[in-house]
Amino acid sequence: MTGGAKPGFAEFFATLPVAVMVIDPESRVAYANGECETLLNLSERAMLGQKLDSVIEPPREPSDRDGRGFAAFDTEIALRRGGRVRVDYLEARVTDRPGWRTITLHHAAQSRRLGHSADRAASARAAIGAAAMLAHEIKNPLSGIRGAAQLLSGVKGDDGLTALITTEVDRIAALIDRMQDFTDTRPLNLEPHNIYPLLDHGRRVALAGFGRSVAIEERFDPSLPPVLADRDALLQVVLNLLKNGCEAVSAQADPRIVVSTAYRHGMAVSPAPGRPRQALPIELCVIDNGPGAPQEIADHLFDPFISGKPEGQGLGLALVDKLVRDMGGIVQYAREGSPLMTVFRILLPRGAA
Repeated sequence: MTGGAKPGFAEFFATLPVAVMVIDPESRVAYANGECETLLNLSERAMLGQKLDSVIEPPREPSDRDGRGFAAFDTEIALRRGGRVRVDYLEARVTDRPGWRTITLHHAAQSRRLGHSADRAASARAAIGAAAMLAHEIKNPLSGIRGAAQLLSGVKGDDGLTALITTEVDRIAALIDRMQDFTDTRPLNLEPHNIYPLLDHGRRVALAGFGRSVAIEERFDPSLPPVLADRDALLQVVLNLLKNGCEAVSAQADPRIVVSTAYRHGMAVSPAPGRPRQALPIELCVIDNGPGAPQEIADHLFDPFISGKPEGQGLGLALVDKLVRDMGGIVQYAREGSPLMTVFRILLPRGAA
């Protein structure tokens, strides 16, 4: 587009923050924007000229359509190259172009989790109150029990029981410390930060300890502007997600984690009902090739005390959600790509340059 020329449809669609495909009268793909490429994990070049049903499996057959448009919400579609994705599928006619259609694909996992933000916050507030009370009431008697066990240590007939008591008291105290992290309601110090030194620090910590046997790959947008965040809180979020990912891939033959960044133009959400939408263009993803969360808890992963791990306390992801919300952002869980990967996606506001 030059001078005063009117922009073409492709230039309009390219700026949309949702996946869009244009289908010709022969049901072939005539156009796909960048969001569509990302969602389907397939380039526009590979899609152009292909029959729609050779790219995706639509919610119903073309012969069933009546020409008045079609919508299917929260439906799972198969990707012909493998894998499945849950979307809101909307199909509409192109005015004055007989036989032409547009297909819009909204990632249903994303829309559901954006909608749950206020409910999740209310759940977290209730859990914070309970956890703070428990931490205060439990920690004092624990120190007394530990002191008594140490005094009895070595007494005839002990048989190592006092050591067992001490070990278990220390374990419970460590859990209480984690609860106190979760109950910290002090405001964060939000400032513009270059995210990359922080991500590099988190990666080095992981590789030196809990992630030493995992390949951690970086896929970064080199032009990413500063993020508005609390440095220590964001580092805690990154470390929690890396640790979560390393535990998830521990049984994989080729354990792998990908840390990616991107700038999402037009991404904005309302933090709560009645509140104005806030721009959240900074995207940070921690992706792993583990099996994902059990289906029955997938929609509640960020709720306190919910865990799919046998030894999990359900506080790690709840703390991630709390810290991200305290920084004005959101965190989402999804299973995406081909082959399917687990994606934890964080969206944060941009800091002033």
